[in-house]
Amino acid sequence: MSYKHIFPILIAGFLINCSPKENAATDHPQELQDSVAPKFRNQPLVTDMFTADPSAHVFQGKIYIYPSHDVESDVAEDDLGSHFNMADYHVFSMDSPAGEVNHHGKVLDIADVSWADRQMWAPDAAEKDGAYYLYFPAKDKEGIFRLGVAVGKNPVGPFVPMPEPIAGSFSIDPAVFKDDDGQHYMYWGGIWGGQLQKWQTGEYLSSGDSPSSGEPAANEPAIAPKVAKLSEDMLEFGETPKDVLLLDGEGKAITAGDNERRFFEAAWLHKHNGTYYFSYSTGDTHNIAYATGDSPYGPFTYRGVLLNPVQGWTNHHSVVQFEDQWYVFYHDTQLSGKTHLRNIKVAPLNHLPDGTIVPVDPMVTE
Repeated sequence: MSYKHIFPILIAGFLINCSPKENAATDHPQELQDSVAPKFRNQPLVTDMFTADPSAHVFQGKIYIYPSHDVESDVAEDDLGSHFNMADYHVFSMDSPAGEVNHHGKVLDIADVSWADRQMWAPDAAEKDGAYYLYFPAKDKEGIFRLGVAVGKNPVGPFVPMPEPIAGSFSIDPAVFKDDDGQHYMYWGGIWGGQLQKWQTGEYLSSGDSPSSGEPAANEPAIAPKVAKLSEDMLEFGETPKDVLLLDGEGKAITAGDNERRFFEAAWLHKHNGTYYFSYSTGDTHNIAYATGDSPYGPFTYRGVLLNPVQGWTNHHSVVQFEDQWYVFYHDTQLSGKTHLRNIKVAPLNHLPDGTIVPVDPMVTE
């Protein structure tokens, strides 16, 4: 199945025969910001199912997208994201960012993952020696997020999951970066519903129902995302995970109360002109921020906003170079108006000579 989209032509907030749900109601206050229909700078890539958290990679000369698959859920909405109750993964590909989007179908179902119980959130993929690896989070039978891996012979699967999660794994949002020397690194973590704050002692803190239970005080360093080299077989951590240190312009750790800059979820790493760019979501302030460093381990110094807030609560992205141009893939709620039913999009991304990034604005301002 394929979808033809227009890029980057603006359609001023009006969709014709492209929504998977006719006249879907907007039921979240944040999405009722204006009485005038919002104007979206870019249009959805997929329109007959809900997709989110797009991880994009160039394999075999094509762009492959590994998103979450949003679905309606009878689970009550809460601040832990329990209503994001996704249960499978699909793969899409594009010959170019302006071409058709090809749907390659379902490549992994939660029923095939023996250790997983529910909530298959944002995945990522990697390639090594002709094999392809799909990394994903899911809650185990005890309600604890773990990271799994499934293996396929080509970028579109199908993927066969390993019988157990990655040893010592926890939290959400795995993202895999391949450095110039061929070494793969995994970045991951997410606070609140992603449970990263529950692992600060090295053991899972089961007490406390508040999404912020376990977070440090506002003036203390924020909880850090994690990084680890992957093993040679790509199936395990190749070392003890390390903290990814995020610094302000004065070399001090960004604090937990600095909601405009502190890490929330959605880690991603890309490399441009020898500099490592670590980008991430700030969560409740809805930015995709970025920081730069000289090593895949960091530390990374905050530089600014890569992607301004989208319509909807969540903001999750990936950054990929295709030929001579960089692109950011992201999601919003244009098709549904509902926070848990999202659609993926793409926009050009530009680095300036001083190493900064021109912020992408997903909405048109007049």
